[in-house]
Amino acid sequence: MASDLGLWSVPLAMIAGAIRVSTPFIFVSVGECLTERSGRINLGLEGTMVMGAMSGYGAALISGSPWLGVLVAALVGLMFGALHAVICQLPKVNDVATGIGLMLFGTGLAFFLGKPLIQPKAPNLGAIDLGWWSSIPQVRQALQVNYLFVIGIVLAFGMAWALKNTRWGLIVRLAGESVDAALAIGASVARTRLIATSIGGAFAGVGGAFLSLYYPGSWSEGLSSGQGLMAVALVIFARWDPIRCLWASLLFGAAGAISPALQSVGVTQGYYLFSAAPYVLTLALMIATCSPERSLKGAPGELGAVK
Repeated sequence: MASDLGLWSVPLAMIAGAIRVSTPFIFVSVGECLTERSGRINLGLEGTMVMGAMSGYGAALISGSPWLGVLVAALVGLMFGALHAVICQLPKVNDVATGIGLMLFGTGLAFFLGKPLIQPKAPNLGAIDLGWWSSIPQVRQALQVNYLFVIGIVLAFGMAWALKNTRWGLIVRLAGESVDAALAIGASVARTRLIATSIGGAFAGVGGAFLSLYYPGSWSEGLSSGQGLMAVALVIFARWDPIRCLWASLLFGAAGAISPALQSVGVTQGYYLFSAAPYVLTLALMIATCSPERSLKGAPGELGAVK
């Protein structure tokens, strides 16, 4: 029972929430960070996440392998990212408008194709039991760490290292900061943005697969709850840095766990208000970072949203 731990169940629940809820944020935000560092913005991540969740769930259901579902979700996300990049390379095409269009397209397509998947139960992704040493159920549950969470942490640090220490990272940064500088070293800006946006889409697809195959672990039409759009705000808050995206994702995850954590100790008043904590946090962060002195700090110079 939660009462066995008293108020200690609140921080434990928030730790569990930071681990579980933050995982899709990590993948989507790190992927979008890469996309925006190349000079492209993708607001269609919500649709990409939902398509990844649906396709991953369907593939896992048919094959019996949740990891095959993750792979399929990544491939679907890759295709959506590539589609966004190709359309945005056309003359007089706006990144923001294209992203919104693909968000609506992806969401609608996933809802249409995913109707037969609402009732069947697909196999679930496993987790690492870091709380094996404890006999307290709340502790063991809080320390159930999904493999994708660990992979997301590795990807965040790997992405930060690659952007700073490899030629590929230099080309991506130049494509985002100065097209002329990128062309001066013989790099193809269009190809660089295509690759970066496609990888960002693949990450978003994996984030969607986590939702349907682990937490909450089922397919439904309201699965993503706007997490794709919140991840874009998270990237701005993180100042386009993959490591900061990781910490910000953990912050959002903990915020999302506030409501169930308080409910576990009998605090039921204001339940729906506390449930809105991640969205209130997103709004607060956007307001806090929109001043003329701070909004451009760290932003890629070629990013369409800051021109």
